[in-house]
Amino acid sequence: MKYTPLHPDFYKKNRQDVVSEMEQNSVAILTSHDEYPRSGDTTFPFKQNAELLYLCGIDQEDTTLVLAPWHHDPTFREILFIKNPSPEMVVWYGHRLTKEQATEISGIENVMFVENLESTLHNIIVNSQNIYLHFPENPRMKVTHPTQEFRLIKKLRKTYPLHTYKRLAPILYPLRIVKHAEEFKALRKACEITHKAFLRAVKAIKPDVYEYEIEAELIYEMIKNGATGYSFAPIVASGADTCILHYITNDKKMQDGDLLLMDFGAEYANYAADITRTVPVNGRFTPRQKQVYQAVLDIYKEAIPLFKPGMTIHKINDHVFKRMDEELIKLGLYTEEDVKNQPKDKPLFKKYFMHNTSHFIGLDVHDVGQREFVFQAGMVLSCEPGIYIAGEGIGVRLETDVVVGENPIDLFAEVPVEVEEIEALMK
Repeated sequence: MKYTPLHPDFYKKNRQDVVSEMEQNSVAILTSHDEYPRSGDTTFPFKQNAELLYLCGIDQEDTTLVLAPWHHDPTFREILFIKNPSPEMVVWYGHRLTKEQATEISGIENVMFVENLESTLHNIIVNSQNIYLHFPENPRMKVTHPTQEFRLIKKLRKTYPLHTYKRLAPILYPLRIVKHAEEFKALRKACEITHKAFLRAVKAIKPDVYEYEIEAELIYEMIKNGATGYSFAPIVASGADTCILHYITNDKKMQDGDLLLMDFGAEYANYAADITRTVPVNGRFTPRQKQVYQAVLDIYKEAIPLFKPGMTIHKINDHVFKRMDEELIKLGLYTEEDVKNQPKDKPLFKKYFMHNTSHFIGLDVHDVGQREFVFQAGMVLSCEPGIYIAGEGIGVRLETDVVVGENPIDLFAEVPVEVEEIEALMK
C-alpha cells in the first residue's frame, strides 16, 4: 500500500454515526465499485466507492459492507465481505487482503469471504424491516451504466419486494462533508505532494517544450512522493487553450509569450487535492497578461476569507460575480452602461467567467455537497476564480483548497501566487 491508512477508530465512529441515524430493525448494505475491463486480461485503474471507503477503509474490489445493528446475533451486526485471496489469484494479480488485515484496517471483527455473502445477507434481511442502500445523488452526476450499486438495488427489490427501501445518501453526505482530524492528515499530505509537483514542473516550463512534458513532471513528482495518482486528469493548457476549462489533451508545444494554466492535484489515501496556477511560459508576464492576472488574484485573495460558517457557495458566487463585473470593466471588456442594459438571464461576465467559484473537496475532487449547503467548520472547498478572454488568447485561473472556519485555512498558502513570486520562481 502506497499510503498510510487512516486509523480504524475513524471508520468505527463513522459507522456509529450512520447507525444512529437509521430506523430500528434496519440493515444498510454498501458495495465496492466495479473493475472495468480495458482489454483482454487488463482493467482500468480501480477507484473505490467513496461511501464504502468512508465506512470501512477497504480499498479493494469485490467488497461489501453490511450493517445490521438490531440483529439478534451480535456477530451479524457488522460484517465485511472481501475477495478470497486464493493462491491462484495472488499469482496473477498480487496481494489481496486477508481477513486479519481487513479487520486491522476497518476495525470490523467479523470478516467473511464473498462466497458467503448471499446466504448471510438472506438471514439478515429476513430479520429486518428496512433496507438502506446508496445510489449517487449528485445533481451534476448522471449514472449512465448499471453499476454494482445499481445491480444490487435491482436484485434486492426483486428478491425482497415487501421490505421498505431507504436512501443512505441523506445520512452519509452530511457526515462526509465535515472533515475529521484523520481526514485532514490525508488532505494535507495530498496538498503537500501537489505543492512539490508544482515546484518541479515550474523548472521545466519554457518555450518549445510540450505541454505533456510538464504533465509528466507533475505526475512523476506526485507518484514519487507516495500519491496513489492524480485526483483528476491534469489540465496543462497553453496559449488559446487556457480558455478551455477542461482541456486535457496536453499535446501542444508552448510558445514564447504564452501563458500556461496548470490545474491538477495529487490523491493521497483516496483524498483529493486541487490547485490551479497560471504562469508565463517565458518567465515574464506581458503588461496585459499581468493586468488580467492581477484582476483574478485580487478576487481570489478577497474570496478566501469568505469561507466562514453560515456561508454557501451561492453567497460566495454573489460576491465574486459582483467583483467580476468591476474587474472586467477595468480591463475594458465592457462598460458600466453595458451592465445596466444586460439581459437578466445572460449577465455579461459569464462570457469571461463561466463556472462557479467553488466546489466541495474530499474523497472525490468534486465531493458530495451542493451549492445551497450551509458551510460548517471543517468543510473543505475549492476557491477558483478565473478570467478567460478567448479573443486575446488569455486565460487565467487561480485555485486553492480552503478549510471552512471563523479563520478560514488556505491549504496552499505556501504555494507562490503573487506576480513577483511567480516570475522569481521561473528565473
